[in-house]
Formats: sequence, C-alpha cells, structure tokens
Amino acid sequence: MSGAQAAGEQTGDAGTLGLDPALLAILACPDTHHSPLTVDVDASELVCPTCSRAFPVRDGIPVLLLDEARQRPA
Repeated sequence: MSGAQAAGEQTGDAGTLGLDPALLAILACPDTHHSPLTVDVDASELVCPTCSRAFPVRDGIPVLLLDEARQRPA
C-alpha cells in the first residue's frame, strides 16, 4: 500500500498526519488548478496529484505556500 492516499479516505491520526479529516477533505492546492490534496504519511506531506508539489505538514499545520512546496519526481 502506498503512503499517498486521498485526503478524505482515511480516518485516525496515523493516516491524517494529526489533521482533522474534515479539514483534509477541503484542502486544495494553492496553485490555479486547486486540485484536492492527498496525504503522504511517510513523508509527512500533502501532495497535489496535478502538479506533483508536496506541501509539508509541520507540527500538525499544513504549510500551503507555493514557495515552501517541493517538486516531487513524476
């Protein structure tokens, strides 16, 4: 099973990086396409499947700044 899952698919702290599942269900990429984000538990990141950017989650807070995101390999 992959570490990346749709944000609203899994409940519990382990699969949500400590974030409220209701919050994860509405989080979207801050770029112009606003795609829903997926959770990569292993990397502690929220991932945009459209642009392959990974946004860190630090101390339970998602950092949804384009300047803070890293580009994941395709």
